Amino acid sequence: MASSLILSDIYIYPIKSLGGVRVNEAIVEPQGLQYDRRWLLVDDTNTFLTQRVFPKMALLQVQLLPTGLLVTHKQQVAESLFVPFDSNNYLNTPLTVTIWDDTVSAVEVSQEANAWFSQMLQINCRLVFMPPNAHRPVDMNYAFNNEPVSFADAYPFLLIGQESLKDLNNRLPEPLPMNRFRPNLVFSGGEPFVEDTWREFTIGHQNFAAVKPCSRCVLTTVNQDTAEKGTEPLRTLATYRTKNNKVMFGQNVLPRSVGNFLQTGSPISIQSYR
Repeated sequence: MASSLILSDIYIYPIKSLGGVRVNEAIVEPQGLQYDRRWLLVDDTNTFLTQRVFPKMALLQVQLLPTGLLVTHKQQVAESLFVPFDSNNYLNTPLTVTIWDDTVSAVEVSQEANAWFSQMLQINCRLVFMPPNAHRPVDMNYAFNNEPVSFADAYPFLLIGQESLKDLNNRLPEPLPMNRFRPNLVFSGGEPFVEDTWREFTIGHQNFAAVKPCSRCVLTTVNQDTAEKGTEPLRTLATYRTKNNKVMFGQNVLPRSVGNFLQTGSPISIQSYR
């Protein structure tokens, strides 16, 4: 008898490329989970910063508090930074920022945040926020209805099965944690890479569509606790998960409805397959 599919973990990454937060429930919004990648660090040219180039971003950990974000350093005993959710407290300096090939409207958060991150990362940078009226569309080749995305790389949700990671870890010299892959939704049950076959599915009462496999980059080689870079898991994944010269792991997902709560422990049912 096939094992049941259960949503085992939910993760959000409020500030892109910083440490993620595991939550037991989250609201599904058009751009992704509430608070997920709504904040971004940019350089002097208003171009986004990423762990791919600055691995030490992994050492900055975000926590969710009732009224905002608390950012701390994983290794240094340094003063923390509080970022309120209420954007009325922001500088609201309008900016146009660049993330990959997209340009999108954003607002500056505070001089305090800029100074704190610049000191922590030893890079001159600013913290910006994506206001509700900003619209960054997903790739039109995979969109259903001009869906938006936050400051995530390209899609609102990333889904990975625990069995897929287990399969990979069985091939690696040393097992790696799921945080290397920065998923939003992790499920238990099924065979390794069963998510590759899904098209339309529901988690609890929330409808989703898996639209394309996720191609992986060097960020997966950054240890999220030490910021050290290695060669795994890309070297091993490339031996059996390469398609069109890209290494695939996980599924990019779009919501088919919004406003619902997702909760860990919810059952997953598949409506259609690829």
